This record gives sequence, C-alpha cells and structure tokens, in this order.
Amino acid sequence: MKRRDVLKTGVAAALGTAGAVVSAPAIAKKRIEINMVTTWPRDFPGLGTGAQRFAKNLNDMSDGRMQVNYFAAGERVKAFDSLDEVSSGNAQIYHAGDYYWKGKHPGWAYFTTVPFGLTATEFNAWYRYGGGEALHDELAGEFGIKGLPCGNTGVQMGGWFRKEMNSADDFKGLKMRMPGLGGDVLAKLGASPVSLPGGQIYENLVSGSIDATEWVGPWNDSIMKFYEAAKYYYYPGMHEPGSSLNIGMNKKWWDGLSKTDQLIIRAAAETENSTMLAEYNAKNGAHLAKLINEQGVKLRKFSDDTYDSFGEAAEEVFAEVRSHSDLAKRIHDSFLKARTEVGNWANISDVEYIRQRNRVLGV
Repeated sequence: MKRRDVLKTGVAAALGTAGAVVSAPAIAKKRIEINMVTTWPRDFPGLGTGAQRFAKNLNDMSDGRMQVNYFAAGERVKAFDSLDEVSSGNAQIYHAGDYYWKGKHPGWAYFTTVPFGLTATEFNAWYRYGGGEALHDELAGEFGIKGLPCGNTGVQMGGWFRKEMNSADDFKGLKMRMPGLGGDVLAKLGASPVSLPGGQIYENLVSGSIDATEWVGPWNDSIMKFYEAAKYYYYPGMHEPGSSLNIGMNKKWWDGLSKTDQLIIRAAAETENSTMLAEYNAKNGAHLAKLINEQGVKLRKFSDDTYDSFGEAAEEVFAEVRSHSDLAKRIHDSFLKARTEVGNWANISDVEYIRQRNRVLGV
C-alpha cells in the first residue's frame, strides 16, 4: 500500500472515530417525559413550591431532556391516590409525605416521621448511613416504588385548638386532623384523628367538622389562616419532629434509566431536601411573630404531664407497629438504634450548645 493510501485510510478511520464520539451525545440526549403527581395544592408555599422547584431542577439539570408534566393535588388524581397512580405506571413520580400510605403498611410512616422520632439532621444520618434507604427500598419495592427524600419541614408545631389544652384528658372526644402514627397516638388518648389533604383542612376547621388541626409551622399555617377558627397554637409537636417529604418513582421506570439519569434525579432530590429545610427555618420565626402580634394568636406549650401521656401512647403504637410484620419490626428497630446513637451525639453537640448559648445570651 502506498504512503498516500495509508494516510487516507488513517484519516478516514480517525474521522469515523470522531463521528462516533460526536454522535454519542445525540443518543444520550433522548428526551424523557415524566408525569409527576403530588399531594399538595399548586403553588402552595414550601410544600407545593418545593415539589415544583424539584420538577424544574430536573429539567434544568438535564438540559431539558427531562420534561416534567407537573400535576398538583386533584389535577390528575386525588392527593391520596398518588401512590397508586405511580405504582400502576400511569405516572412516573409522586411527591408526598410517605406517612400518608401507612394504611397500606405502617412502615411507610418512618420515612416521613413518627412520634418522638428523628429531627431532620438525625433522619438524614439514619437514611444515608444507618440503613434507612435499604429498608425504604425493601418496603417501597413491594409496591413497585423507588423512593428518595426530597424536602424536609423541620420540627413542626403541635397544632391549633379552640380551647386551652391543659392535660391529656382534653384530647378525649376531640376531632383533630393529624395523619401518620401521630394520629394513632391521639386515638390512644381518646381523640378521633382525621386525615385530610392540606387543601381541605381550612374548610373543615371553620365548619366545625374538625375541632383542631396540625399542619406544618408558622409560615404555612399563617397562609392557611387557621387563626380565624382557632386561637391557641401549641408547641412542640411530638408527632412530626423532622418531616421528610419524598419522591416515589415507578420502580420499573427507575430501573430502566441510565446511571447518569438516576444520578441527576438523586441530585435534584438532594438539592430540594436541603433547600426546603433552609426555607422553613428561615421563614417560620418571622411568621410566628406576626401570628402573635398581628393576629392575636396565643402561643402555648404542652405541659410535661401531657407530653408524658403522648410518650406512653406512642409506646403502645410502636408495639402494634412492631407486631405487624417482620419488615415493620426491622424498620422500627433500625430507627430506634439511630435515635439512640445519633440522638446521643446531638445531645452533646447541638442540644447542649444551644442550651449554653441561650443561657449566656439570656434567651
């Protein structure tokens, strides 16, 4: 073969290789259309806007390859039908609090929050390094779902009441909106817990269909105008000390994604997980002041005796959860181990520092 022919062959081969390199991104840029349902009203601050922000981030982080069709509660399916919609494959992603599904299996509650549970930082430690995600995968997999944390509201308030709650006896006969295992705790005290989507709480409270409600915290609660029907605002909430919100994805769809696209979704969920918590912590204080100073809300703290009763009732609820199934027991035992180990460190670090800071500053 002549030198000129060798050069031509080499150039052609090089161009062919270059062509393969150039064409690869075109293949990788296949458009992915995603139907996403949620349990939140559209544009509702924090919960709804956080879910919408996650959807937008998916689009932006994938350079537009992931096109999300976002549906707020009631726009495609009812709020509490979101799990079934994704499990069936009719939608690819939901955004919700997984404790809404506790009626299907009590273990779901632990991946949002449970009474006397984990704070946001404790939850993240358990989920990522304490076996939480593996247990979430096992449970969610039974329903055809892959879940991930995607937002956190932090420590929530105890609720809105029309009267002062001086003891645990005041909960007897009370109709109160409270989902998850927290509602089961109230039932042990003689209350009638009600699970309602956020968009239906105000009307039920004003009409008297419920006597009391919890929602999130001062920022969200002031927007919902619960103070128009109930003036006593109690803290701290034993039922939701660090409420993790979740995305749930159709597992078959998730498994079919490339590793790159799975990492993009994880990154978008992690971004929202930290962003939402920061937003709630930034806004709750100012809105609490407005509720007290402008709306005449009366801030009250649950008595130690009342909290003791919450604790006793919670232990009864946990015993029932553990007896449900082997998986429920393993989830609870893993959670308990994290609450002890991570919580002990938090007592030495965060809790003790804040106590000393408040003492020095006279807070």
